[in-house]
Amino acid sequence: MINTRWKTVTDTISLLGEGPVWDEKQQRILWLDILNGRIHSYSPLTDTYHSHETGQYIGAAVLSESDTLITAMQNGFYEIDEKTGDQRFLTDPEAHLPENRFNDGKCDPSGRFWAGTMHIPETAVTGNLYLLDHDGTVTRKLTEIGCSNGLAWNAAQDTMYYIDSPTRQVFAFDYDSESAEISNRRVIITIPEGGGSPDGMTIDAEDQLWVALWGGWKIVRVNPESGEITAQIDLPAARITSAAFGGPDFTDLYITSARVGLSEEEIADQPLAGSLFVVENVGVRGVPGVRYRRN
Repeated sequence: MINTRWKTVTDTISLLGEGPVWDEKQQRILWLDILNGRIHSYSPLTDTYHSHETGQYIGAAVLSESDTLITAMQNGFYEIDEKTGDQRFLTDPEAHLPENRFNDGKCDPSGRFWAGTMHIPETAVTGNLYLLDHDGTVTRKLTEIGCSNGLAWNAAQDTMYYIDSPTRQVFAFDYDSESAEISNRRVIITIPEGGGSPDGMTIDAEDQLWVALWGGWKIVRVNPESGEITAQIDLPAARITSAAFGGPDFTDLYITSARVGLSEEEIADQPLAGSLFVVENVGVRGVPGVRYRRN
């Protein structure tokens, strides 16, 4: 039985909340405000919050094995030391595409960082999906992407799930964990018109996907084998952006949202838009996120 009772985590409102990541070592949730270039951090155990300004759009962040953050930002990949605030530039595969920015990313089961881009004005299909490997090299894996979004891998490590939001579809690929090669792209679910666009996503311990619906006021649980929506959590914000499991047993579902582009009337109707929500003891266990692993 899925628990659908949500609450807000803090009073912090993001313009474009995204990219939640659970830090199992420090028992805290990290999430982003992409357009304000901010990394948020909150510890439920100590009720402490802080944020870090990056100075540029930040599309995705993952923890590394050395406890730094590896980020995909407006100007490429960076490593951030939260203790010192130092930002170390790694590489920028899209220096020649100044109207693009990174949007979402996640580490695969082997600890390689996948992150994709999108056209900032959203008037051209110029996005790509990249792989930042263990040795720091970058490979382009997909091209002609409208808005690169959610990523997830199954427990068997033979399937990768991926979202290009404007298509309103969730894709599956055959995935080779050793080589990071992907093939046999196929659609596992299409969100009908009026139901919102799939945005970020996560996967639970039963290999079921949790897909955030931008414009849909909800997050849905999807069986990737049948494409059936088996559960949903309705939320008080239209633009639901992503989710991550957290808590000591990975039974709490953290959900990000946005208020960018909303009119004054819409904000009055959804004053919690841009909040980080949590559903405690959601009724299913998640899986720990993977940290970026260097050679």
